[in-house]
Amino acid sequence: MRPLISVVVPVYKEETSIVPFLSRIVPVLKKIGAYEILFCLDPSPDRTQEVIEAEAAKNPSIGLIVFSRRFGQTACTMAGIKHSTGDTCVTIDVDLQDPPELIAAMYAKCKQGFDVVLTRRASRKRESPFRKVIAYTGYRLIRKIANVDIPQDTGDFRMVSRRVVDELSLLREGHSFLRGLVNYVGFPHAIIDYDREERFEGVTKYNRFVGSIKIGIDGVVGFSSVPLTFVLWLGLFVCCICMALIVYTIINKLLFGAAYPIGIPTMTIGLLFVGGVQLISTGIIGEYIGRIYDEVRSRPNFIVDKTVNVKKL
Repeated sequence: MRPLISVVVPVYKEETSIVPFLSRIVPVLKKIGAYEILFCLDPSPDRTQEVIEAEAAKNPSIGLIVFSRRFGQTACTMAGIKHSTGDTCVTIDVDLQDPPELIAAMYAKCKQGFDVVLTRRASRKRESPFRKVIAYTGYRLIRKIANVDIPQDTGDFRMVSRRVVDELSLLREGHSFLRGLVNYVGFPHAIIDYDREERFEGVTKYNRFVGSIKIGIDGVVGFSSVPLTFVLWLGLFVCCICMALIVYTIINKLLFGAAYPIGIPTMTIGLLFVGGVQLISTGIIGEYIGRIYDEVRSRPNFIVDKTVNVKKL
């Protein structure tokens, strides 16, 4: 019998979080009906794998996917989605910042006919002001320039229907930005607001600064060509300034017999400015070319080493 809900949980070095997470999510899922929980594990130096295997031995609805090496959280999440067999699929972190109890309300929305149920963070407890500024700015920038509508302040804690899972499984992008891909697929969606809790146990293995920037770059480059257009207009703007200075210098020479004495500091600043524009432009173009290179190579996003209680693809 197909589960009503598949829960995909990417994990890395989370041995102390597994049991508390299961103690909260399993009762919620049992009230709904048949379920499966798929832990997607980047190989960890701690006992995360052993703890999950012990829980899977007691509960056949708990599955484990272990990868051949560390592929990252996004690849783990996509692997879990592609291995899921439920009528609906939930993606959630194991740290309990996203409350498992909300899954019941998300499933109710799916039963009403929504194929995608997003959760929007109304508040972020114990997050630094810098982190909040990065999140606030990043979400709004991506939504402003992306060619698909990506609701702001929504993370990867979401539920999707089987037909959305099937469509996502057909996508082969090397740099998967799940929040964008789900909205690219489309279908009716609903949003549930909630307050994000503090991490229950341990410390995050996710570099919030570098990780946020990487996710932001994936979102911008993967769903917008605006940066390339911006580089074009910036180049034209710099050329116009240079042309204006050339014309001014020639006129000044003809009328007053001497070129305008710009001076070494001014020339240095101008050269540094133009050089900076060139480097930024090359970097932006390089991001797009790098992704083209990755897509052309078409390497798999993940390689599975071992599975427990998981249906083979």
